[in-house]
Amino acid sequence: MTSVALLAAGLSACGSDDPTDAAPAAGSAAAFPAVIEHKYGTTTVPAEPKRIVVVGLVEQDALLALGITPVATTEWWGEQPGAIWPWAKDELGGNPVPQVLKPTDGIEIEKVLALDPDLVLGVYSGMTKEEYEKLSARVPTVPEPKGVIDFGASWQELTRVVGAAVGKTAEAEKVISDIEARFAAARQANPAFADKVAAVVTYYQGIYVYGSQDARGRFLKDLGFRLPDGLDALTGTEFGVTLSPEKTNLVDTDVLVWLIDDYAKDRASIHANPLYATLKVKSEARDVFLENGEVLGAATSFITPLSLPYLLDNLVPQMATAIDGDPATEVKRAPRQ
Repeated sequence: MTSVALLAAGLSACGSDDPTDAAPAAGSAAAFPAVIEHKYGTTTVPAEPKRIVVVGLVEQDALLALGITPVATTEWWGEQPGAIWPWAKDELGGNPVPQVLKPTDGIEIEKVLALDPDLVLGVYSGMTKEEYEKLSARVPTVPEPKGVIDFGASWQELTRVVGAAVGKTAEAEKVISDIEARFAAARQANPAFADKVAAVVTYYQGIYVYGSQDARGRFLKDLGFRLPDGLDALTGTEFGVTLSPEKTNLVDTDVLVWLIDDYAKDRASIHANPLYATLKVKSEARDVFLENGEVLGAATSFITPLSLPYLLDNLVPQMATAIDGDPATEVKRAPRQ
């Protein structure tokens, strides 16, 4: 697969016989102490962290993009070694694979602390105030940003927060600007996306639509699409909503991206749904189906500065095919990873 190495800015440019000069630059001492605001107040990181534990779901990618490998990550799904997906393996390189935490009922506080971390990151998480207080009493802990719903931090905000916490603010901005340039190129190459309506959905107790406070909804907006009218009123303070049957026409969009578990079985079942079968999005083949277990389907949910180049390279062409509204135009699936 294609993997784009996001090089951190600010690496040493001067020659030296010291072999450590080839390693990624450490956080600048001038960046510490770093004071980070969040939903529970502020956290001070006194010095460059050496042992970082990720209790959020995706922060490992932001760290890897900045040349840092955490000692532990938290598994969302997929059972990837170290919770590192293929799009990030180049950035992991030969560094030790992180230990994986597999919480089933909130953050495993004791297991986290047993790793002797000097920084805990839960920016893309649902960290409770009680969990924050238990962790922060022992180690600098960064939970969700202020004013953001649980699991609602954008990839840009997450990258900035992680960059500040590890003393690499300038490098984080470079990572962000590089990805935003790729979005700009995708919009320029696909003018048909501009102001058209799109949505990302899955099948959960009916048709579940991701809204504007979710990474999947933001991805569509960054490509120039609009989300369905009235969707935000339905999602409220949640990142998505299951549509009632009478609201099915909300997904009769110019492009509809489905996240499913089994391509053949689930696609056939959805197309056979009598309510869905009446929509133009189905009759004009404007829907794109991705399996959650495949790399492209995973990248559509696991949106980070490392997954986005892969997502832009592989999902955008499928969406460009689907938007033409011609059932005869085949939407070709990306190679299975």
